[in-house]
Amino acid sequence: MLNEVLKTIEGRKDQSLAQLVEFLKIPSVSTKPEHKPDMQRCAIWLQDQLKFAALNTQIVQTPGHPIVVAKNEHVAGRPTVLLYGHYDVQPPEPLEQWTTPAFEPTVRNGAIYARGAVDDKGQVWAHVEAITAWQAHGGLAINLTMVIEGEEEIGSSHLDAFIEKNREQLKADICVVSDTNQFARGTPAITYGLRGLVYEEVFITAVSHDLHSGLYGGAVPNAANVLSKLLATLHTPDGKVNLPGFYDDVLDLSPAERAEWQKLPFDEKSLLGEIGLSTGTGEAGYSWLERTWARPTCDVNGITAGYQGPGAKTVIPAQASAKVSMRMVASQDPKKIQQIFEKTLRERCPKNVKIEFANHGLAGPVRTPIEGNAVKLAMAAVEAGFGKKPALISSGGSIPIVELFKRLLGVDTLLVGFGLPDDRVHSPNEKFDLDALYAGTRTAAVLYEKLSHLS
Repeated sequence: MLNEVLKTIEGRKDQSLAQLVEFLKIPSVSTKPEHKPDMQRCAIWLQDQLKFAALNTQIVQTPGHPIVVAKNEHVAGRPTVLLYGHYDVQPPEPLEQWTTPAFEPTVRNGAIYARGAVDDKGQVWAHVEAITAWQAHGGLAINLTMVIEGEEEIGSSHLDAFIEKNREQLKADICVVSDTNQFARGTPAITYGLRGLVYEEVFITAVSHDLHSGLYGGAVPNAANVLSKLLATLHTPDGKVNLPGFYDDVLDLSPAERAEWQKLPFDEKSLLGEIGLSTGTGEAGYSWLERTWARPTCDVNGITAGYQGPGAKTVIPAQASAKVSMRMVASQDPKKIQQIFEKTLRERCPKNVKIEFANHGLAGPVRTPIEGNAVKLAMAAVEAGFGKKPALISSGGSIPIVELFKRLLGVDTLLVGFGLPDDRVHSPNEKFDLDALYAGTRTAAVLYEKLSHLS
């Protein structure tokens, strides 16, 4: 039956691409209120496609944007797979940097260019096509539950409540997410590790209002100076994060993992050149991949203080703020790291100024056991779809939903991504190579057959 499914997928390439174009034309930008009608329209469009695949579908309204839920007929004794994706996309700005308009999908140079092409509409569509083909040939041999949400790009703020309310209906043996990349062109991959995230904003208030720097300079605390000094204490000269207890729970990289990562076709010099650098930086004693995949970090993401307009204005800023993100690795606790960060900066802050904090996100690190049967089955599916054995990789990024599924549902996630590192996710001229789209569709089809043997 699998061969017939794959033949159907091959024969539908042109039709599939045409439908993906329709999907990508809908400007489902979740962060902009003016696109709320487009969010509803996109959810309805997706629901219609899933109905065509003979799935039972519903649109679940939330206080924000809707969630599309679909199921096949569940049969006792079969493995249950939870497929997660999102149909919302990032804003397209800056518009002038797009070669062709963001919501006018265009095929050129073997790729489709549009906002959402690979993040995540194109990857979701690969699964929809695979599922539709299976349903046309007797149906999937697994119990499938699909959850495609519309708020991933704005923090999935209503997904927790949805999962809490529907735990029984969402129970599964494994979750599948395609929102990651291949390691490189010609090197497909399964991602088994994600870093967690602690995102803090620090506020310094030094005086009641901005002051004349000539009349008060040297006699009163300057909020910008105080904040700069505090931020400068966050790292040691050798690149380590300078927060007491920050590394207490960090698991060392195993020799086997380190050896496997060293085999990957990674050219650090070339990557540095692409971003305008001749040498990199970071924690001493670790390679680029080890620093970004297996070590925790602390980075200042933005600083605001004083006069920002054209020309000069000689003021001592009354207030200053900075946004700081910390990436966690197994088995660090984001709440513990948040407490360490706030406690340490309070202790280092001068007593004659006020320091306050706001949290903008906590997500724990995630690691899928690579020894399990699910990963082995997924590796076989990727090899069948792409024609090459996949690499097992980690990621420096965070996908909070993966940690959420583990915490609330107790289910591990297979991160089987089809995109490429040069797909310009969140940037102008986002793309999805057609070869990757079709290989991903084949992979998804094989994956559902393989997971029917999940024990």
